[in-house]
Amino acid sequence: MDDMSTPTEEMNVETLVADLGQRAKAAARGLAMATSDQRNLALTEAAKALRARASEILQANAKDVDSIRDSGKDAAFVDRLTLTEDRVAGMADALDAIAAQDDPLGRTLATFDRPNGLKINRVSVPIGVIAMIYESRPNVGSDAGALCVKSGNSVILRGGSESLHSSRVIVACLAQGLKAAGLPEDAVQLVNTRDREAVKLLLHSIDTVDLVIPRGGRGLVSLVQKEARVPTLLHLDGNNHTYIHESADLDMAVGIVQNAKMRRTGICGATECVVIDRSVATRVLPHLAQALVDCELRGDAEAKKILPDLIPATDEDWNTEYLSNIMSVKIVDDLQDAIAFVQAHSSGHTDAIVADDLAAATAFMTAVDSAVVMHNASTQFSDGGEFGMGAEIGIATGKMHARGPVGAEQLTSFKYLVFGNGQQRP
Repeated sequence: MDDMSTPTEEMNVETLVADLGQRAKAAARGLAMATSDQRNLALTEAAKALRARASEILQANAKDVDSIRDSGKDAAFVDRLTLTEDRVAGMADALDAIAAQDDPLGRTLATFDRPNGLKINRVSVPIGVIAMIYESRPNVGSDAGALCVKSGNSVILRGGSESLHSSRVIVACLAQGLKAAGLPEDAVQLVNTRDREAVKLLLHSIDTVDLVIPRGGRGLVSLVQKEARVPTLLHLDGNNHTYIHESADLDMAVGIVQNAKMRRTGICGATECVVIDRSVATRVLPHLAQALVDCELRGDAEAKKILPDLIPATDEDWNTEYLSNIMSVKIVDDLQDAIAFVQAHSSGHTDAIVADDLAAATAFMTAVDSAVVMHNASTQFSDGGEFGMGAEIGIATGKMHARGPVGAEQLTSFKYLVFGNGQQRP
């Protein structure tokens, strides 16, 4: 699919990235001036295009999947790359849901009057040009493009090279929506090359890119942290924990952990380690192992005393995001021991406690310093769509600007509008 207006991979990569940046910067100005109705129309029309071109998207995706079949990639990676009719329909539904949300732009965040008569309003505005760098999951391009359009930002999408065929068609659908709404098609562009040098060039594009958002494994995030000269909004790996407190309803706990691990093992919201109070471990662990029969469990010495067939866990296991049907098991003394363990090993993405004791749950949720902390719920709910955002551009694990699922509202900044009637500063 090469009917897009974006530069092609035949272009020199330095020229390509520079051209993308300049076009995105020009498009951002036009998009920021667009009305909410225009931006919403672009999204609903893009959703129609995704539905109408679903078979084309699936054919392109089949090429992507076939290209990595013999590469040694694990099943979870293949699952993240694979699109189905339901997943394409979900992408379109997400665009409609984003369009239906309130406009995040032009909101008055604060108003204050000064003694000298000045009236000052703080209002929400777009960030500008966002570079979204992501791996394997082509639907991320659809979500990111839609959220940027909704929030008045232009976006440069750099998906994984393995998803290039899928991404081309998806971005073409977004361009259809923008054109139908009378908005600049350059508001959503694809880095249409497999050349990895393009990523570094984006990270150095201080004259055109206002924010870089990486979404992928630790290798990608480390590269961004090392190379970026542009501000970044980091999405770190999901080394997530579910802690079963001694007060937990054990049937509920087993069900939650099974879903948190096995619903989709290859997403960043999956639980990678279950932490269990010693006082209930002998009762819950056998049932948990039975429920997770298709999952490889790696336990500490105490867990192995209860289930001798467990694979011994190493220190490396406690810090690993498996993204596969593997989970570690840690037995702890009590709530404080659990908090200390989670704090020491969590990546700060999502952690959960299963407990009937509200005081214990409150203590855990207060002490654990992750972007999302849950009580009696699966960590797989850590998702922008499940939070009512329509979709997400990622889960921000830092503490500045945005944290947790990043939707359209989190892709805005603000500025001050100051109204006077002739004031002069003495």
